Amino acid sequence: MATTPTRLSRQARREQLLDTAVAIVRTQGADGLTLVTLAEAAGVSRPIVYDHFGTRPGLLLALYRRLDERHRAAITQALQAAGPAADEVARVMSAAYFACAIDMPEFASISAALKGDPEMDALQHEMLDSYANVMAAALVPHSGLPAEALRLRCVGVLGAAEAIATELTRERATAVDAVTALTDLIVGNLATRA
Repeated sequence: MATTPTRLSRQARREQLLDTAVAIVRTQGADGLTLVTLAEAAGVSRPIVYDHFGTRPGLLLALYRRLDERHRAAITQALQAAGPAADEVARVMSAAYFACAIDMPEFASISAALKGDPEMDALQHEMLDSYANVMAAALVPHSGLPAEALRLRCVGVLGAAEAIATELTRERATAVDAVTALTDLIVGNLATRA
């Protein structure tokens, strides 16, 4: 006997589709995620998926944005619980960054699938700016650097964080080693030149 599909609000349906998309990427990689495979896995018609995302890049961008929002929220929440010392702020930022890298391994796969997409390039620049600003705001009380110099160092540290996250996901570093390395880089970048 066939069951009647549950009618969800547009936002609830979008969330359901994105949850299903994450599951597909985790099990099959980004190459396994298409609008058709998403519709089949979510148990909805293809037009519903097309209506929400339009194209495969549109779906991947929506998924990437969602993961980014969760990542940024986790870092912001972690910073609220950080102690007042610079090394504690740096450790909390580092731990939150790598916890997200471990909890959301599909982030890298989706990013790779969107390489060369102009919207993805713009989104990554927007994300980098946002993360650099969050980091700089958290670190400004611990640095005598001018605001732009501190922000630029945060951009550099984020590049290093991405490289360390790759080592972590390739199991060439432990989470403890990754957090320690990034914490040291952050703290080391707070110093002004003599």
